Parts: sequence; C-alpha cells; structure tokens
Amino acid sequence: MTLTLNPAKPALSYKRSIDDLIGNTPLLGFGSVTAHLPDSVAVYAKAEWTNPGGSVKDRAAVNIIRQAERSGALHPGKVILDSTSGNTGIAYAMLGAAKGYRVKLFVPANASPERIAVLKAYGAALELTDPLEGSDGAIRAVRELAAAEPERYFYADQYNNPANWQAHYDTTGVEIWEQTGGTVTHFVAGLGTTGTLMGTGRRLKDYNPNVEIVALQPDSPFHGLEGLKHMPTAIKPGIYDEFFPDRQIGISTEATYEMARRLAREEGCFVGISAAAAMVGALMIAGELARAGQPGVVVTLLPDNAYKYLHESFWQQ
Repeated sequence: MTLTLNPAKPALSYKRSIDDLIGNTPLLGFGSVTAHLPDSVAVYAKAEWTNPGGSVKDRAAVNIIRQAERSGALHPGKVILDSTSGNTGIAYAMLGAAKGYRVKLFVPANASPERIAVLKAYGAALELTDPLEGSDGAIRAVRELAAAEPERYFYADQYNNPANWQAHYDTTGVEIWEQTGGTVTHFVAGLGTTGTLMGTGRRLKDYNPNVEIVALQPDSPFHGLEGLKHMPTAIKPGIYDEFFPDRQIGISTEATYEMARRLAREEGCFVGISAAAAMVGALMIAGELARAGQPGVVVTLLPDNAYKYLHESFWQQ
C-alpha cells in the first residue's frame, strides 16, 4: 500500500488579531495569605497581567479605540493621544502598532523606567511632564494639545470616556459572575481612572444588588501607590461617581509593599503595586467577614505583574 502525502499547507480556519486576546483572564485562589481565614470566606483575584499588553488597561484601551473607529472619531491619519501613568499607554501603543495608528502620550517623568522603555519599544511618542504634578499634570498638559490641534489627534481621554467603564461592564463583570458561579459577595478595586470599579461594579450590581462594591485609594496624598489616585486631592475622573461604591478604604504604602513581597515569596504571584494594594483591601474585607462569623466570596483584580516595578527598592528587603 502506498501512502501519498499532501505537501500543501493546511488551511487556517480562523485568524486572530492581538485585540482578540484581551479579556477572559483567570480567576486565582490563594493559600498562604488567606490561611488565617475560615473555609466560609474565600478570596479570589483576576490575573490581568495575562492580557497581551500585560495589564487590565488593555480592556479599556481596546474598547475606546473600537468605539472611536465605529463613530468615525478615529480613522487612518489621526494620532491617538492621551495622558497615562503607563499601563493604558502601553495598551494604546500596542494596539496602535497593530492597527497602524501613531500614538502620542503625556506621561509623568517619574513613571517607572520599565514602563517608559516599553512605550518606546512600541514606538509611542512621549512627552514627559512634571513628576511633582503626577498624573494630574499629564492630564492638564494633554488637554492643552488636544484643544490646540483637534483635527490632528483623537483624544482618547481615558478619565472621562465612558468606553472605559463600559469595557468592564461588558467583560470583567460578566467574567467574575460566571467564574464564581454567581456567588461573589464583594468586589474590591483600586481607584485610578476608576473605570474598573465603575464598570465591573455596575455589572455585578445588575446581577445581584446585594454585591458590595469596595473602592480602594491611598490613605494619603503623599504615597507610593503608582496608578492609584488619592481622590480628595486629585482631579476627579468624569466617569467616577463617588456615591456608587458601598465603601471606601484607605490603603497605606507600607502595607502594600509588604503584601507585594508576600505575594511573590509565598504565592508565586509577582504582581505590581496596585495589585498588592488590591489584595490588602480584599483581605481587610475578608477579615471583617471572618470576625463577624459571616460567609463571603471576595473578588478583587490584580492589574499587572511586577516586571515594570523592578527598580523599586522594597523588593530587596
């Protein structure tokens, strides 16, 4: 019997683009940092660094770009413009490269050198703003340019664009509900642009109004929690409704750094600063439930991994 081999390449049944890989991130459980909790209280977290751009911000960026393309606000020849502390900018730069758009970003000069290096690797044009003014200084600077040259730029405006929170309403909230089988009782998230908390929280409230939404922010205007805003002293994002969260919790820089080390050394989760802050908040809520003898399923979100924070000295302690 003679076998005849077909030298032709097999036809691909589908083609995926980089933005098709965004979302559907794993939900992680923990052993060591939750060992003190009773079996009736569970803590889970979404591993958002598994997105192709390495952070949760891929979700908002792809939705902002898609909606702008559909509306005609973004088209070939226009430059994507925004301010960023890093992760959303990386998502814009990645998607811009994939879709053929130039990207210009205003970034505080004290953003981590790793983030700046990634942005440059993707080919984004950067304007570094006063580090003492933080993300608010970058916001003010980008608004000036967007107002001066509206025909040249598509100003993505992540802090005020409803496509930001809608991305989480359409994806993150749905994923959490399905991954927990509808058992989630608390959702905990940090406040930066506030899109994650507002969108995910609204979706979870639609599923079950009794889900408690907990907002986290630095406990002081002078803090080391990159990516998070101290709302009383910051420019409040237009998409943020301060009356929506059921609770507000202040998180200290010191507790966050300690948690980052614990997650790396006890759980094998090498996560970023805002992710560690989220875990501090989630464990605070879980601890309250345990002390009250109440059951609960506390879910938070780990926005990125720690590779963009390796310059921080606290890792060496």
